[in-house]
Amino acid sequence: MIDFTLPPQLEATMPAELRGHGRDDVRMLVSYREGDRMIHAHFRELPVFLKPGDLVVLNTTATLPSALTAVRKNGDIIDLHVSTQHVGQASACPVGLKPDLHVVEPRRVEVHEGEQLALFGGARATLLTPYRDSKRLWIAKFSTDVRKLLLEFGRPITYSYVKQQFPIDAYQTVFAREPGSAEMPSAGRAFTREMLVCLRRSGVRLAKLVLHAGVASLENHERPYEEWYEVPARTAELVRRTRDEGGRVIAVGTTVVRALESSVDRAGNPIASSGWTDVVITPERGVHIVDGLLTGFHEPKATHLAMLEAIAGRAHVEHAYDAALAHEYLWHEFGDLHLML
Repeated sequence: MIDFTLPPQLEATMPAELRGHGRDDVRMLVSYREGDRMIHAHFRELPVFLKPGDLVVLNTTATLPSALTAVRKNGDIIDLHVSTQHVGQASACPVGLKPDLHVVEPRRVEVHEGEQLALFGGARATLLTPYRDSKRLWIAKFSTDVRKLLLEFGRPITYSYVKQQFPIDAYQTVFAREPGSAEMPSAGRAFTREMLVCLRRSGVRLAKLVLHAGVASLENHERPYEEWYEVPARTAELVRRTRDEGGRVIAVGTTVVRALESSVDRAGNPIASSGWTDVVITPERGVHIVDGLLTGFHEPKATHLAMLEAIAGRAHVEHAYDAALAHEYLWHEFGDLHLML
């Protein structure tokens, strides 16, 4: 895993529109794998670095307010982060999707099997068993419809570097359509409708897919877990056409990479598909579909860094992150962006 020290002052604490003039008011490091060339730019310059015939693929998932307040039997109040629905592969339930079972994270507290947490509206969440190899993610059974519970009582998931609560709209992209993500796929946050129009006018194609992202704060030993995705037939066809015509497929975010790389046939060709993906992108696996990636800056030792290595190689990623640190780019969901080409 790539490791480095992230200074606290490089953690973005608020949305870009509160720091500048709009949500697209972020910087963008452009790194070219060939020659390790680095260009320091702004996101508004994105069309300059793309070519007619390139394909930009967007994730149209919408973020749910997935943090709940929970009360333990002893009266302690804790935060409960609700991630994806659970695919029943553990002994806690039969094989198959169980609508009342979700992967959850009781934040910063030790819990035990069978513990019941009281929620607003008279609802309860029962912690059944730890999730796979995780020490902090659990499979929980809810006493009521989770989607309704979140929409009525939930709030956006935040971490310690965000010092205040922002409305759920701050965690949506302008192209968000299908609710289902626990956390925002933040690589697409800087896009504006004007940028999308500009890209089309410059000859860049746009395609859409869905991957509902779970909680992103995986620990070093944890594998990314199953997430729901759907790659439409039109998107698969645009990917095939782009590659046949010599264009580049540019993924907006690691979620798009995971969805595209989950939707291939045995020969590695793009196809339309949907379902729960357990694909983990590593340097050993490599990538078949993606030629470039627009993404945020990831934390030290984050599993997403292995995906970046798979696309660009370890040496290039280390070189880019050295440049980002030296030039004081901002990290996390409200931070700056990295375009790897």
